[in-house]
Formats: sequence, structure tokens, C-alpha cells
Amino acid sequence: MSNYVVPATPTVSLPVVGSDARYPVRRVYCVGRNYAAHAQEMGFSGREPPFFFLKPADAVVPAPAGEAIEIDYPPLTKDLHHEIELVVAIGEGGRQIRAADALRHVYGYAVGLDMTRRDLQADMKKQGRPWCIGKAFDQSAPVGAITPAKDAGDIAHATIALEVNGQPRQRSDISQLIWSIGEVIEHLSNAWTLAPGDLIMTGTPEGVAAVGRGDRLHGTVDGLPSIDVRIR
Repeated sequence: MSNYVVPATPTVSLPVVGSDARYPVRRVYCVGRNYAAHAQEMGFSGREPPFFFLKPADAVVPAPAGEAIEIDYPPLTKDLHHEIELVVAIGEGGRQIRAADALRHVYGYAVGLDMTRRDLQADMKKQGRPWCIGKAFDQSAPVGAITPAKDAGDIAHATIALEVNGQPRQRSDISQLIWSIGEVIEHLSNAWTLAPGDLIMTGTPEGVAAVGRGDRLHGTVDGLPSIDVRIR
């Protein structure tokens, strides 16, 4: 038994569809501007090289299949935005993984939300400073139950969508990713050693917008359990 000078932080984990076992979260990698229409609405265009940022594992808020969860409206911001994303769960690690081999390293998929303090992010961008404060805050990554890859269907052509208070906000298709799942894994594994427990948030389509206290978010990717979040 380990002897720590302070209490050890519990491992964050996600439910797995069809299993009593859970998926332990190690790291959360996020891909920026990976849908062309979203890149354009953020003032960019073209197929730029992929770039990444990270969220801490304890930013993940597990959202069990069929159950709604609540998250707090975060401090310091007046412009909290939703970003619906397909989440890839790594099951086999490695370095310099080729895109053609990458899907063999995927354990499964889930629906997630990359919540963003847009005003803080924008301010950091203007100053040329890191924008972790806009992306990596507490409860910034609600993630639904993981569906094993073998049960997820044709995820590469699944519809991804988000409703806020029953009104459509975001809608696209995973086939519209600028960098495919395999290509994202290839790029990531050239920069970091991927390991079981790593989550990859693959980017959000167009339609990002502000939400406030009391709003209810319903996110879907075809073939996966939906995610339902209320902001309090």
C-alpha cells in the first residue's frame, strides 16, 4: 500500500455501455478547429496543420447513459460556450502510430462537450498567452458513456448534433472532420506517447454559442448514447 503525504486524487472514470467495468481517464487531448465551417466562424480557413490543447483528467464530468447531469456555470466568465464533440477513447497506446493503423488503438467512442470560457480565451489570444483558463477549468468536459468501437457502427459517417433547450444549435457529420480520427491519432502520437485511458476530443462543428444558467444541452452522435447536461 502506498504511503502519501496528502490524500491521493481518485481516478476519474467513465461508464462503458454493456459493461459493469469502467474506463479510467488518464489524459484529455483536444483538437482545435477541426471542422472547416467552425474554423471559418472563428475567423480562420483552410486545412491548417492540426493543433492540440489539453484538459486535466478531473475536468471530465461522467454522464451515464440515459441520465442527465448538472454542471456549474464557471466563475470569471460572462460568455460560456458549448462545443459538441466526438470523443475517442484510446485502448492501446503507442508512439508514431500510422493513420492507417490508428483505429486498432481505439477502445471506443463517446459524446462530449468542450465547454469554453470564450471571453477569457479571446483575451488570452489577443495577448499571445496560453488560453488554458478558457478551456481547462473545472467541469469543462462532460463526457457520456463509452461505446466499444465494435458496437459503434459507422462512426466515420455519423451525424453529430447539439440542441439547447430543445432548439438546434450545432449539426454536422463526422465525415466533415478536416483531420480524420486516424490522422489525429497519427499527429498526436508523434508528439506524445499515447496510452490506455487517453481521451481525444476531436473538434466541434459550426454553431457554437453562449449558454447560461438553467439551459439544458442535449448532444448526440449517431450510434452512441446521448449526453444531457443542465447548467446551474
